[in-house]
Amino acid sequence: MGAGMIVALVVLGLIVIVVMWVIATYNGLVRKRIECDNGFSQIDVQLRRRHDLIPNVVETVKGYASHERETFEAVVSARNKAVSVTGDAAHAAEKGRAEGELTQALGRLFALSEAYPDLKANQNFMQLQEELASTENKIGFARQHFNDTVARYEGARQTFPNSVIAGMFNFEKREYFEIEDAAVREAPKVSFG
Repeated sequence: MGAGMIVALVVLGLIVIVVMWVIATYNGLVRKRIECDNGFSQIDVQLRRRHDLIPNVVETVKGYASHERETFEAVVSARNKAVSVTGDAAHAAEKGRAEGELTQALGRLFALSEAYPDLKANQNFMQLQEELASTENKIGFARQHFNDTVARYEGARQTFPNSVIAGMFNFEKREYFEIEDAAVREAPKVSFG
């Protein structure tokens, strides 16, 4: 075996190692991107549940406080805006802002119930409050899981040498699902007693 053959085998071995590393890195980034998409779909399930509950809450409150039209319209408008935002992981920040506005509007709606003792005692309203509170908790857990998956993806995507592969194959940045306004970070107060 000549020196040229040994050099060729070493070069071929290095090429195989580099190709295997590229494949492994690419597949790792794909798995992390899929985890992000799955994490966001879990948020989306809970947001849909929340969106489905809101019309029932609004109608129940309307029965007791029909003159609070501006508040009802604000909730409906915020809900419609939140529903219309593209529901995928690539638009998480935009979705978070819309959901934050909806949370603020819901907070104002629930604040109305303080002025209406009969509403606070209504069995349907109490059940809707409980369902909405449970859904808000599930959204919080799903958001935390999603943001954790985004952190892992972004960590893998941005660190060298993975960043080279991420750039070559257009692995795009993922945004966290955050509520920016500190007052909105709190779930609406839905339990009265």
